[in-house]
Amino acid sequence: MSTTTTSASASPFVLLPSSHARAHDQFDGAAALEQALKQKIRGEVRFDAASRALYATDASNYRHIPIGLVVPLDEEDVIATVAVCREFGAPVLSRGGGTSLAGQTTNAAVILDFSKYMNKMGPVDPVSRTVHVQPGIVLDRVREAAEKFALTYAPDPATHSRCTIGGMIGNNSCGVHALMGGKTVDNIHSLDILLYDGTRMTVGVTSDEDLQQKIAAGGRVGGLYAGLKEIRDRYADLVRQKFPNIPRRVSGYNLDELLPENSFNVARALVGSEGTCAIILGATLNLVESPQFRTLVGVGFEDVFVAADHVPAVLKFKPIGLEGMDGLLLDSLRSKQKALNDIPLLPEGRGFLLVEFGGNSQVEADEKARAFAAAFEYAAESRIYNHDEAHRVWAIRESGLGATSFVPGKRTGWEGWEDAAVSPEQLGSYLRAIFALMQEYDYWAPMYGHFGQGCVHMRLSFDLETPQGILNFREFMDKAADIALAHGGSLSGEHGDGQARGALLPKMFGPELIEAFRKFKRLFDPDYKLNPHKLIDPHEIHEDLRLGVDYKPWEPKTHFAFAEDNGSFARATLRCVGVGACRKADAGTMCPSYMATGEEQHSTRGRAHLLWELMQREVLPNDWANEQVRESLDLCLSCKACKSECPVSVDMATYKAEFLSHHYEHHTRPLAHYAFGRIDQWARLASIAPGIVNAINNAPGISSLIKRVLHIHPSRSFPKFAKAFTPDRRMARDARRRRGDRREPLPADAPKVFLWADTFNNYFHPATMRAAHQVLTTAGFRVTLPNHHLCCGRPLYDFGLLDTAKKYLVKVMDALTAEIEAGTPVVVLEPSCATVFRDELVNLFPNDPRAAKLRSQIFLLSEFLVRYAPEYEPPKIEGKIVLHGHCHHKSGPGMADEVKVLRATGAEVELLDSGCCGMAGPFGFEEDKYEISQTLGDRVLLPAVRKNKNAIIVSDGFSCCEQITQNTDARPKHLAEVLAEAEQD
Repeated sequence: MSTTTTSASASPFVLLPSSHARAHDQFDGAAALEQALKQKIRGEVRFDAASRALYATDASNYRHIPIGLVVPLDEEDVIATVAVCREFGAPVLSRGGGTSLAGQTTNAAVILDFSKYMNKMGPVDPVSRTVHVQPGIVLDRVREAAEKFALTYAPDPATHSRCTIGGMIGNNSCGVHALMGGKTVDNIHSLDILLYDGTRMTVGVTSDEDLQQKIAAGGRVGGLYAGLKEIRDRYADLVRQKFPNIPRRVSGYNLDELLPENSFNVARALVGSEGTCAIILGATLNLVESPQFRTLVGVGFEDVFVAADHVPAVLKFKPIGLEGMDGLLLDSLRSKQKALNDIPLLPEGRGFLLVEFGGNSQVEADEKARAFAAAFEYAAESRIYNHDEAHRVWAIRESGLGATSFVPGKRTGWEGWEDAAVSPEQLGSYLRAIFALMQEYDYWAPMYGHFGQGCVHMRLSFDLETPQGILNFREFMDKAADIALAHGGSLSGEHGDGQARGALLPKMFGPELIEAFRKFKRLFDPDYKLNPHKLIDPHEIHEDLRLGVDYKPWEPKTHFAFAEDNGSFARATLRCVGVGACRKADAGTMCPSYMATGEEQHSTRGRAHLLWELMQREVLPNDWANEQVRESLDLCLSCKACKSECPVSVDMATYKAEFLSHHYEHHTRPLAHYAFGRIDQWARLASIAPGIVNAINNAPGISSLIKRVLHIHPSRSFPKFAKAFTPDRRMARDARRRRGDRREPLPADAPKVFLWADTFNNYFHPATMRAAHQVLTTAGFRVTLPNHHLCCGRPLYDFGLLDTAKKYLVKVMDALTAEIEAGTPVVVLEPSCATVFRDELVNLFPNDPRAAKLRSQIFLLSEFLVRYAPEYEPPKIEGKIVLHGHCHHKSGPGMADEVKVLRATGAEVELLDSGCCGMAGPFGFEEDKYEISQTLGDRVLLPAVRKNKNAIIVSDGFSCCEQITQNTDARPKHLAEVLAEAEQD
């Protein structure tokens, strides 16, 4: 890349190398280093191209290709890793959840990933209110353990479901309830640390007597403490003068923690050091009281600036949480079709404050909320929420980063100036000044964040791909820093400095304190081998960009249109912003393979990063033929949960299908691809004589042979084929009887509905087809069906058989021409088939008007009954219904209609948060995936089924039912069967 500015630019800055310019840089001796580590480490050592690509970036704008990766098993592994790296002179970077927004967790170093194994915690001590943890433990695990004693760990960033404590310590994280208990630095009791030279220490509060004893003892530790005392004594007055006295000063090293008034707390001085000084082996955390009763109030204002003006007045009511967001955030969610049922919960306005109160009882919390709302009646509309509503409103706020990324019709927003903080009293003025600067540069960004502590997040529409755009970005950063500092603020209020703001620190602290920071770094890491060039002597803000002027990815021809990404597969893979929502393991559906393995390469984020790197043609070789990318995608269950749960709608199932379609242009396909992918053809043939086929399939010798040839796990049994469903006159007669009309058929003008005969229900479980026909007829509809074999081709996508899939869909559109033209609703019983018509169809045929029209006519049974048959009264059912949603059902229309129909029967309905069942079509049958399949089934679904032996188990997915029947004694039913059987009782 050029290192001189263009003549069109008047910027004082020059262009610098991007990540692409450095992508091929290699650490001398990497191969020998790898071998030495493998001899010493009991955990995992990975220096392969895919692992290096996986960890090349975080959630920031930056990219550095690492030397390699170590996944340590325990402390001994960490110590051994550092010793070997020291021998080779290799830098080391500690990494937690990899969600850093300022570039702290990407570097040309050996990366230590603590999240897979070093994620344990000791018992909570309710007396001292402390708990000891390893660095890789996820925050929510700590909070869950603490809540058993009505305690909590106060800092709780929006990434609480996947961020690690080690990462929080590195960044000095905060979050919503830092207002209640402070930042991470305020909640650290002690740290167990390892230095690059091998020194191990436990640090914390140091009394004057302890300090003198440590210094007198001499050696490495004595010298370090002597140096820290010297820094304190020399710079104390300057620290008091220059460190802003605001709730969210996160920038720089915490030299203020060395002051006498702060008890010379070395542990807290290291918080926020971003892995540049020490490696954290363990931490003892301070816990605080957790209000067990909470009430949330939403307040609407004219705009976000007026909302910010009212923050000081709101703080007088002593809330435990005070968040803000603007109308642009809601606009972004609406344009992405997210949270549409939740947004109406907010009051009128274009600026909002979410104010949470805590109490020892619900009455106390509610009274505080009502008193606050009454006091603010003059200023704005407010709404007090119940528990369920509060959860939904908080989800809107927590969606901030992802919701504001890749907004349709808007320029893409990026990090950079997303984290400054000022005093709450200065917030309104600061936001107006930043907004004016944004207008000067024609930038766009919603605003949201921790208004109660003056910290506001935003993703600005920087142009990071052209010379002028990059120089404007750097210039804007400089001017924005001036605005924040003029308001007495901090460059970072939560996310840390990293590479995004490290070069701006001299503006904030001045040369003397920068030298103090440098001395602090040297005391702990004199060789500059721990996360080098972050905070101290940093690379420039506009250097090492993931994009840059030389970002020119490979743009291969694709089957899918990728219309939302301008027809570019490379652009589609750029969607992943790295926030790691796919790395949660306790709720939702995304990402099942990560839930089972804990491996980055099997997360949606990991796969997206690998595919993005593949498009760069720099680290990963062989384009579509790359085998490591295929291995990563191999455990993707194509659940499509990422398309709905991922805040930027990464659609890994589609990416996988596209990749595999090209990958097998270079490799021979396994026989199983044709056996499973074309299951509709085999099922149609088997339906001629299903009894004979079932007998052959289950004959001991033949069954074993088939399983070996197709690599099916021995414990799996073959689903039984059946004769295809055919309606008869008796069904129509019975329907009339159920309607109370024993003589007259349906009137000639009765509305029509087309019942899709999918492969799974038609050829394996025709009882579901019969039941659906019965329910629809009873509801007053004239039901028609295909008059010959049709299939949407759902299994074909699992193997990338896209040419065949397109032929299937053309055949379907040709056969349904009359129904498409007439606008006849099409009821689909299998959720995965409905997804083909709603998603793949239009993505493969974006210019065929029949595709878009058919998409709008597709309904699952529960959707259809709610929308087209509002007068339909489901039969009464006594007892309990346990409902498991198919992944494609949850990722598409959601389960609300299904729950509504079932609850209308009068039954008690429990909707499981069971994620993916683990079967996922052919996935759970494959021998090498059986263990993962069982792990996913045993996570929630199968234990819930076994526990509810007397309940009706409802699941509309054929694969889900197979997982249940092959692992329990239960006989799950489709919604149609439940309704039809109850009608007959």
